[in-house]
Amino acid sequence: MTSETLTTAQHLHAQQQRDESRRYALLLDWSTRLGVLALLLAFAAYIFGILPPHVPLDQLPGLWNLPVDVYLQRTATPQGWGWVALAYHGDLANLVGIALLAGSSLAPLLGLMLLYAKRKDRVYAVICAVILAVLLLAASGLLTGGH
Repeated sequence: MTSETLTTAQHLHAQQQRDESRRYALLLDWSTRLGVLALLLAFAAYIFGILPPHVPLDQLPGLWNLPVDVYLQRTATPQGWGWVALAYHGDLANLVGIALLAGSSLAPLLGLMLLYAKRKDRVYAVICAVILAVLLLAASGLLTGGH
């Protein structure tokens, strides 16, 4: 391998790294913007009374000092992903934005996985797939550790 060939190979590798970085950054940027936008819209909808609260404001002072399990029972607030069914309530709608922000790395990882698969770079595609699987499993609530 000549030094000219090595330079060309290094140049190609550097270009691939820039493409990967740009794709990841672009998708991460847009997914976080979406999460922040969802937070702002949910907050505005709650403040302006567009979405009614799940727990009425006048009941909150009497509920704040309760243990979590009692609070959840008295307010009929579900645990885990059960909040999704109540996301149309102003005090729970913000969780949509939080979930989007928490999962903002999923879209970039999927984008990289597809890029690696297209290049037939199977090792990196599998690494991305495993990371995605771990993140989705963790978010699913299946591994709650007895809670």
